[in-house]
Amino acid sequence: MPFKPNHIGHFPTLASMRLPRLSIVLAWLIGLTIAMVTIALFTVPWVQTAPGTGQVIALNPDDRVQTMTAFVPGRVERWFVRDGQQVKKGDPIARIADNDPNLLATLAAERAQVAAEIGVIEQARQVAGIDVGRSSQLLSEGLIARRDLEQAQLKVADQSAKLAEARAKLNRIDVSINRQSIQMIKAPQDGRIQSINDAAVGTLVSAGTVLATLAPEQVQRVVELMIDGRDIGLVRPGRRVRLAFEGWPAIQFSGWPSIAQGMFDGRVRSVDQSAMPTGLFRVLVEEQPGARAWPDEGFVRLGAKVRGWIQMETVSIGYELWRQLNDFPLQFREPIGNAKKAPEPSKSSSGEITSAK
Repeated sequence: MPFKPNHIGHFPTLASMRLPRLSIVLAWLIGLTIAMVTIALFTVPWVQTAPGTGQVIALNPDDRVQTMTAFVPGRVERWFVRDGQQVKKGDPIARIADNDPNLLATLAAERAQVAAEIGVIEQARQVAGIDVGRSSQLLSEGLIARRDLEQAQLKVADQSAKLAEARAKLNRIDVSINRQSIQMIKAPQDGRIQSINDAAVGTLVSAGTVLATLAPEQVQRVVELMIDGRDIGLVRPGRRVRLAFEGWPAIQFSGWPSIAQGMFDGRVRSVDQSAMPTGLFRVLVEEQPGARAWPDEGFVRLGAKVRGWIQMETVSIGYELWRQLNDFPLQFREPIGNAKKAPEPSKSSSGEITSAK
């Protein structure tokens, strides 16, 4: 009798075999999962981001940590502040004294002597000027020789040179006295003393030695992010940024920013035109107007570390996975405002419409 495939009764062992229900359910689940993942890869949106790390800095250079240095060499005579002390603009920080304690008295006496010399020279020049006038009159009357007039004029020139030299010496003494007067180091602005030099009272210091550092308060903060050169070409001012501050609990989903928790909004303020020595590009991020305010300065201070994600174009998950696997740059779309307009037709002198080339 010929064999027929549907006659399974001829194979009792095969007829007794049945697939387990669990295997069938698992196969259906795998198939549905593959189908759902495939659909999700092409339909679910994903927000591309340019990640970077950085820190919180002050926007105004005057609001950044400043160093107060000694203007002239000398010795530390007195400290007026301590570490962590709050100061106002103009408050004394330290006083530097010259190695010679009698220097100011010596300079004052020398200045008085030079000032007296200037008075004598001015009087002598005035007398010499009178002699020049008298000699000029006598010469016109023929009572003296021209040589006598020239000698009188030489005396006036000589006294003028001595007067200029004395005044220059007086200026040098005044400069020395003024330098001694700026040995009182004062706070350039309001802030808090962050650290003081280890120099004890009586320690010799040279000009330019750092005496203390001042950290201003109530500053305008921005975030300094370092972005890879592959993505920096698409970063433009005004782009929205999601920030996670150091010490502030946050859960970030870069592709779905709406479900992230503990994140803060910002926007790109500026982008550097050249790379840093590390090869990364610096991007300054400011607070997003109308969004949730950044944490208070007591929680996020200057220098605190920050992680940021600059939001770019929205693509599908499948495209993003393909881009990441191939290490391609972010998606680029031409802004609407930069689209080229079609040339408008122009009319010739005869009234016929011609297309612009």
